[in-house]
Amino acid sequence: MADIDGNLIYEMLKKIQGDISGMKFEMSGMKTEMSNMRGTMVSMQMDIHNIYMRLDRADQRLERIETRLDLRELTEAPQSPFEPGN
Repeated sequence: MADIDGNLIYEMLKKIQGDISGMKFEMSGMKTEMSNMRGTMVSMQMDIHNIYMRLDRADQRLERIETRLDLRELTEAPQSPFEPGN
């Protein structure tokens, strides 16, 4: 087996250390991006929830209106359909 010079090992370790430092920096950036994505997803989920709440309220109001109209139709006298020209 050939003799390995200490300087060669030192240079290789320095290169590996630099590579690891670069990877840590990139990971930090990716963590920040993931955090931003998570925040965006949460805000979208809240927006969708608010839309569903509004639709539910509109549906409830429509049901109340339909119920009132059904009750009113029962108390009103029957009317003949509208025919233009009479």
